[in-house]
Amino acid sequence: MGIPSEMRDIWINRRKTLLIASPEEDRILASKRCQQEGIRQGLKAASIVRVVTAVPTLVGVRVIPWAKANLNHTAQALIISAASIAAYFITADKTILECARKNSIGTLEKKS
Repeated sequence: MGIPSEMRDIWINRRKTLLIASPEEDRILASKRCQQEGIRQGLKAASIVRVVTAVPTLVGVRVIPWAKANLNHTAQALIISAASIAAYFITADKTILECARKNSIGTLEKKS
């Protein structure tokens, strides 16, 4: 049962000739690649900043009397998460813009 190999080859070759790539597909793929790269870099930056801010915050709450008296668990979590969220969005934005700039410069060079 199944499709004979000759018939399968005909359909594969036929499919290749019928599909024509749109010029916009390259731009769409490049923008998706930029987004994925931005997400990846943002997550890396957020995880590094989370550790970098968590250690001094937690040490400060145990050592500094003012922090011990005024910063509860919620305040500590907000300090750490605010820094990591800011790092994520700043890094992702910069990475996406840099990648988009490279892609637009590349398209301008191809058109010339």
